[in-house]
Amino acid sequence: MESGAYGASLAGGSFDLMSFVKQPQTIVRLLCWLSAIVVFATITGEGYVSSDPSVQQQTCMFNQNDSACSYAVGIGVLAFLACVIFLVLDAYLPQMSNAKDRKNIVIADLIFSGAWTFLWFVCFCLLANQWTKTKQATVTADAARAAIAFSFFSIAGWAVLTYFSQMRYRQGVSELASNYTDPVSDHTTPYPPQGYQQSPFSQNQMPGGTEYTPPNY
Repeated sequence: MESGAYGASLAGGSFDLMSFVKQPQTIVRLLCWLSAIVVFATITGEGYVSSDPSVQQQTCMFNQNDSACSYAVGIGVLAFLACVIFLVLDAYLPQMSNAKDRKNIVIADLIFSGAWTFLWFVCFCLLANQWTKTKQATVTADAARAAIAFSFFSIAGWAVLTYFSQMRYRQGVSELASNYTDPVSDHTTPYPPQGYQQSPFSQNQMPGGTEYTPPNY
């Protein structure tokens, strides 16, 4: 992971696109972005079929359960948008000098990644269960299997993103704690005590060594 507050480099550095793309978190996020596209695009394009050619109304290819298709499409679209947003935030994070703003972004990433790991698990179980009850002769099997497979891949991808976010959060907390010094408990004095120094000249002595005699009035 990167060094700096909450896994980001020091603020003010120049943005390096190649280094950003090669980061493990960026690679996994791009894979999650691609998986989300496959899931909702496959279901939107081929997921609704008509069991009776004479009937124009189409139903979900997963056991004619429209809720299953709607759920998968909704999860996929939101995951797609979230990946784009967090990619932009990951690129902008090193430029942020405020540690509190970095912390909020990392926490949001951690919560969202954890939630979508669970939601993709639910999506995978739902599609797989409905697919076992589907009459496969009336649907496009490749499209259904692709949606199920990439739902499973999304579980692993978002779980890895959750781990990366958790590591960034722990790193930021530990670094802030180690660099923080309580001014109340710090008993060291900023300036060493200085004793009283006598004036180089006595009260009645002139700089040339002669004594000063006050005039008589």
